[in-house]
Amino acid sequence: MNPGPMIEAFFDEPTNTISYLVADPATRAAAVIDPVLDFDAASGEADARSAIRILDAARTKGWRIVMVLETHAHADHLSAARFIKARTGAWIGIGEHIRTVQRIFRPVFAMDDLATDGSDFDRLFADGEQFTLGELAIEVMHVPGHTPADVAYRISDAVFVGDTLFMPDYGTARADFPGGDARALYHSIRRVLSWPDETRLFMCHDYKAPGRNDYRWETTVGEERRSSVHVHDGVSEAEFVAMREARDAALSAPKLLLPSIQVNVRAGRFPPAEANGVRYLRLPVRLASTMEGSMA
Repeated sequence: MNPGPMIEAFFDEPTNTISYLVADPATRAAAVIDPVLDFDAASGEADARSAIRILDAARTKGWRIVMVLETHAHADHLSAARFIKARTGAWIGIGEHIRTVQRIFRPVFAMDDLATDGSDFDRLFADGEQFTLGELAIEVMHVPGHTPADVAYRISDAVFVGDTLFMPDYGTARADFPGGDARALYHSIRRVLSWPDETRLFMCHDYKAPGRNDYRWETTVGEERRSSVHVHDGVSEAEFVAMREARDAALSAPKLLLPSIQVNVRAGRFPPAEANGVRYLRLPVRLASTMEGSMA
């Protein structure tokens, strides 16, 4: 009997993101989940040092990276999926509803090079789809709400939930991005929490809840059901939606929202280089009504 996945977590403090290296102990085939590409918005410099840490760890352990799995198109960090694919030959997978996200954002950033059929990715997963990592079975669950395209990956007793849930003392993901929906998020969370209490849940982010001094990213279904500050057992759909919508209205946009979306809907690909050899990301500018007619 396969003992389940071997899991190593990599925490990126600038974006509060946890990436995972997950391997099958029988074949040593490995997956990378939600890898981070380092990006300095002030200088426009992109760097792969975080992804290289993951590649080095896999090499040291003798694990062979064969796939990169994205839980969704992240709005708070750039994806290193394309870099890892180039270094390892791994394929890149994401939920099939990424096509909806691409259709939403293509006109926002005038991304004329972006196809909206998901073809920047190698695999698009349907709800309930199963595939294998070595001898380990992976089950895909579509968990919309944070975005229309979020998925969770269940590998044995471990579930990688992306941004759908946070640690019990911190709560749940925002649902105010284009295509997001607090009501859908509630139902997605209840699906995740329908698994057995001992099921392990691995977060994609942690921000240190008030009163906590350390970062944490692993909990269980049972702990979320007992003590989640947002969705413990007994919280109704109406209560959750009211809380989530009020909370989201007070949140500011993630610092890397604009560059992240443009890169991540392309599976970690930057726009093509211009004639000068430089790649450019776009910054939409909205003029206040008081400026109309003054900026021609």
